[in-house]
Amino acid sequence: MGKAIRLIFLMPLLVVVLLGFVLAGKGYGQFWNLPPRVPPHEFGTITIDRNSSAKGEKPVVFPHWSHRLKYTCRVCHFELEFEFKRNTTPITEQDNRNGLYCGKCHDGTTAFAHRREHCGKCHGGDKSALKKKFDRIWRKLPHSEYGNRIDWNKAIRINNPRYSIFLHEKPIKFMKTLNLRAELGRIPPVKFPHWEHVQLLDCSSCHPEIFNLKKKTTKHFSMDSILQGKFCGACHLNVAFPIDPCKRCHPEIRE
Repeated sequence: MGKAIRLIFLMPLLVVVLLGFVLAGKGYGQFWNLPPRVPPHEFGTITIDRNSSAKGEKPVVFPHWSHRLKYTCRVCHFELEFEFKRNTTPITEQDNRNGLYCGKCHDGTTAFAHRREHCGKCHGGDKSALKKKFDRIWRKLPHSEYGNRIDWNKAIRINNPRYSIFLHEKPIKFMKTLNLRAELGRIPPVKFPHWEHVQLLDCSSCHPEIFNLKKKTTKHFSMDSILQGKFCGACHLNVAFPIDPCKRCHPEIRE
């Protein structure tokens, strides 16, 4: 009986040790079931098909990277009221023609208008057709190793995208960096820099719907949840730089 009791108490320690060997041998990124890498021009390119196929049209192919050159994320996701989750914004062609959503800029002056001769520019249904355009853009911007291979933190200082389509709106000078403790003891904390986010997003983009404002009150904030598209995963799975590499968020980690 004594040996059985000792084994019960030793089991958690053995699990931790074995987990350490797994992480050390495979690397943290391989331990998690991370999304597969896609070609650079497809990362940040989404297919929108809320109504198109049902009405006999090809889906809309929307490249985030070409729009990020001119506008911050908050222009679309705050001022123009696009939801973060694909196919959830109740957008229609008539809305666009009335100057809402895409139609705010695609009015024939700022960008090409919603006219029949331009339909194929959005309703193409084929991401591969954007590769040549992406390559031209990529050559002119600071490079990164992951995602769409563009370092947007540096690119924003070169392109100076519009923070707002309205007058006098400027980002809040909020410079606080948070240390967020990881759920596994062997993994060092996340360093979250507010300033790099508020240059692109509005505070309400994250608070309080995605993250509770009160310290340590966000429930179920884990890597598994992030990989399901929650919390950081709302952006950092297919638009902002991907979850891999770990060091972008956990700078003290050893991969």
